[in-house]
Amino acid sequence: MKRKFITNLVLIILLNLLIKPLWIFGIDRHVQNLFEAEYGLYNILFNLSFILSILFDLGLTNYNNRHISQNHHLLQKYFSSIVILKFILALLYGLTAYGIALILGYSSKNMMLLFFLVFGQMLVSFTLYLRSNIAGMQMHTANSVISVLDRALMIGFCAILIWGKISGITFSIAWFIYAQTAAYLVTAVICFLIVAWKSKFPKLRYDHKFFLVVIRQSWPYALLAILMVAYTRVDVIMLGNMIKPQDFGHKAVSIYANGFRLFDATYQFALLFAVLLLPMFSKMIKEKSDIHGLTLLSSLLLFVPTIALAIGSQVYRVDIMDLLYDKNVGESSQFFGILMFSFLGMAGTIIYGTLLTANGSLKILNITSAIALAVNILLNYLLIPKYQAFGAAIACLATQGFAGFSQYVVAAVKFKFGLDKGLIVRLIVYIAGVILLALGAHHLEVTWWISFIGMLAVAMILAMVLKLINLGAMVRLIFSTEP
Repeated sequence: MKRKFITNLVLIILLNLLIKPLWIFGIDRHVQNLFEAEYGLYNILFNLSFILSILFDLGLTNYNNRHISQNHHLLQKYFSSIVILKFILALLYGLTAYGIALILGYSSKNMMLLFFLVFGQMLVSFTLYLRSNIAGMQMHTANSVISVLDRALMIGFCAILIWGKISGITFSIAWFIYAQTAAYLVTAVICFLIVAWKSKFPKLRYDHKFFLVVIRQSWPYALLAILMVAYTRVDVIMLGNMIKPQDFGHKAVSIYANGFRLFDATYQFALLFAVLLLPMFSKMIKEKSDIHGLTLLSSLLLFVPTIALAIGSQVYRVDIMDLLYDKNVGESSQFFGILMFSFLGMAGTIIYGTLLTANGSLKILNITSAIALAVNILLNYLLIPKYQAFGAAIACLATQGFAGFSQYVVAAVKFKFGLDKGLIVRLIVYIAGVILLALGAHHLEVTWWISFIGMLAVAMILAMVLKLINLGAMVRLIFSTEP
């Protein structure tokens, strides 16, 4: 299983490195620089639609991923019925999103933008559900390709709209949203055709008894998803609505997006670990295989580079923000480093939260996530009025740190992870070494990005010297016959 994890992780990371940076830094960043205030409004509407999109999923994706991984023969039964259930949930999601938008007093123009964002999130959620079937059947190569398909299409569509000089079309935030929606639609259709072919279902089935059974079993997954998305995304909505006047609130969100973009990009890459690990952990737990080796391997592969990236981002925060953005560089650099350190907590959630989800330990996960949400809302409420985006970043750091550490503790107790004192010492030496490397590299009289990349490269060499990452062993594992 470790070999399968490594080979598919390499594939999915390479594909995402080819596509997602082009989207994040080539298209999305360019659009923000073109439409700063409008982008802030888009970000608020996007996060509202994103948080509420859990109503369309109701935990079905994670529930389905776990069960199909353990019981492939259930695919036909589940798929032909859950597709109908998703259509019913779409109505619930749409009505709820529009109801909240009306309460918040959005204009008719904003409601139209929200409509396409809500529809886009329906397509994203449906695609993720379909991908859970693909991953559950251990079709990791197909899943890896599909993971970048929507972004690849978005790059193409947006590039044509921005630079293609199409007669009669003036590029705007609205067209930016339309392009995303079209990409999501194409991706969803392709995923549907793959799963329909594999499941060989003769027709869609309306089975209300099955719906009730699935919802009863999946609602803990839904609650967990709502809580986790809320404590990660609610800061943007609070930032936009707590700062008056409204235009300044939108600008504050746009400034926050400057730092959050790299944080979110790092999260998107790290999420690839969860995509691979959930079906693998689920299968191993059912077969009562030893999960300690895979857990340690995935933890080190995620945490070690993240530590170097977080420290480097703090030291080079002004340089990075100045490279990416035309405006508000000083304000963005104040909290960018804090957000990147927040990711260390999120990395813990990705590894240990995924392990606990595969184990079905939803109750304790929901408790820790509910506490994290309460902490996030309270800190944002106290800090945003005075410190604005910087306060939201502090709240993010505290929330993600609590969530990641608490889930590690729970997993360590449940699976009896031992305390490797030698590993802890090596990690402490590594962290101290990276700090010294970053501070030293930043004072070199060379172009900053050269010293930054060099610092990250030397940090990885240090990790291999300390045997935190064993590159030779991973290469041997890839070419071995181990499953």
